Amino acid sequence: MTVPPVELDDLADPAAGFPQATREQWRTLAAEVLRRSGWDGSPDEVEAALTTTTYDGVAVAPLYDAADLPTAPRTARAPGPWDVRQRHADPDPAATREAIHADLENGVTSLWLDLNASGPAALPAVLDGVLLDLAPVVLDAGPRTAEAAETFLRLVGGVSVPAGNLGADPIGLAARTGATVDTAAAVALARRCAADHPGLRAITVDALPYHDAGGADAEELGCSVATGVAYLRALTGAGLTAEQAFGQLEFRYAATADQFLTIAKLRAARRLWARVAEVVGGPGGQLQHAVTSSAMMTVRDPWVNMLRTTVACFAAGVGGADAVTVQPFDACLGLPDAFARRIARNTQSLLVEEANVARVADPAGGSWYVERLTEDLAVRAWEWFQEIERAGGMAAALERLVPERLAATRAGRADNLAHRRDPITGVSEFPDLKERAVSRRPGPGLAAASGATSGEGLPVTRYAEEFEALRDLADAQPSRPTVFLATIGPVAAHTTRAAFAANLFAAGGVATVTSGPGTDPAAIAAAFRDSGTPVACLCSGDRLYGEHAAAVAAALREAGARTVWLAGKGEYEGVDATLYAGCDALGVLRATFDDLGVPR
Repeated sequence: MTVPPVELDDLADPAAGFPQATREQWRTLAAEVLRRSGWDGSPDEVEAALTTTTYDGVAVAPLYDAADLPTAPRTARAPGPWDVRQRHADPDPAATREAIHADLENGVTSLWLDLNASGPAALPAVLDGVLLDLAPVVLDAGPRTAEAAETFLRLVGGVSVPAGNLGADPIGLAARTGATVDTAAAVALARRCAADHPGLRAITVDALPYHDAGGADAEELGCSVATGVAYLRALTGAGLTAEQAFGQLEFRYAATADQFLTIAKLRAARRLWARVAEVVGGPGGQLQHAVTSSAMMTVRDPWVNMLRTTVACFAAGVGGADAVTVQPFDACLGLPDAFARRIARNTQSLLVEEANVARVADPAGGSWYVERLTEDLAVRAWEWFQEIERAGGMAAALERLVPERLAATRAGRADNLAHRRDPITGVSEFPDLKERAVSRRPGPGLAAASGATSGEGLPVTRYAEEFEALRDLADAQPSRPTVFLATIGPVAAHTTRAAFAANLFAAGGVATVTSGPGTDPAAIAAAFRDSGTPVACLCSGDRLYGEHAAAVAAALREAGARTVWLAGKGEYEGVDATLYAGCDALGVLRATFDDLGVPR
């Protein structure tokens, strides 16, 4: 294709001089690519074939254009650095105080204090030396919120605190622990803040319990809006004006490594809350605190968590969060060390100071994909919010509707994780059996805040836990469980599938040994006997399978193989089952553990 010369006046239009592309042309080209993988549809079917669906049922298309832009108004946070908020949960007040001062001296701008382990009485020691008129404090004391708030307000005395939150969240506490919802104490704190402490908020609308229970993004949003509306009713019913009531709420959301869904979720949250404000006559605006997801974190290969939290933090910033907490990479191992906390806060400093992410208001605004995703997510969330309202509101919905809805989503997610359609790098994909274990002092993880481990409320999940449990069992054996890979033919014929099989077995902590190249069934059987394992897996190309799979499987059976797998698809005599992309990896690993005599 010859591109005509571009005139200087045309530089304002990046497409100047290029022929106009059409959606039909793209479909034709995409269809040609898909046909190379065996797809036999028409160009008109390409977009449907490439469309995926989120856990909320939102369709994510392969292509967007200006026609996909919604007409709904956008709401954006004003440009400028977001609040870098670090969480502290160490039960040792002295250690917490030392960590707090290190944070405040190195980029952190507010503190999130989890007092569930140390107790509210630790506050004076924890905050000793902290300038409370400069450093906003957010409390998280679960059932002891009133006590913690009273202790904090005594510390504050007549000091004018610039911001912060006392952390009252009776509905969130009920979601985490199964406690009865009682908003009286939260309302009393809100009235006190509105009257005596302008800028200090009393109530946190914490959506993390629904995310940690395996919920999807629109479910998290709908629960947060329903919770916020419940608090508005309680506050205005107690005599606060709508403006005062709105000013007492801060919303907390999970930020994940799915950057586009995180961006869209935070944008949709502001749109939903603006709609609530429009209906009730409030001032609008939603103060957002984004926290990198605890559910996505891994114990195995925890260094990868640095990458996950970096993507999540970037998405939170682009999505317009007012405050962001980046979990240290070792957060789910116990109490983070100083290095992990430094990396967590420097992740934010880099994005704000070096990458300039915070300099633009709504950086994703105008993106055809993000605008459409935001709109679709908002619509789903509003529908879910209305369903909760029809059930009697959030407190009533926690009894049955919300747990059942989240359980269904959690089951769908678990199925995708088991089949590795939702891969976890370093765990279900590309695990390192030689990694060195990382240990930390025991302490509450992020999801354990506010009594999440009580077992009475919504469950707390981590996506990697099923695979990691198998890794733990494998590591506990006197010798590493092993599977024999019968590599048939030359290296070029079997390498891809042997690597696939080794990667799958390693996800459960199972090592592999290979027979080496060749097609002689007797030689492969001899190598199998030497391996000392009763489980084998054939690895090669389809053509060589057709010529040798049955004979090799028979030789392995004669040599004592209890189970014979095959990497690939197809039915061959002597083969028990197949391994392929999208197979039930957890099911394969559990069956292999049984065959190897590993108790579980």
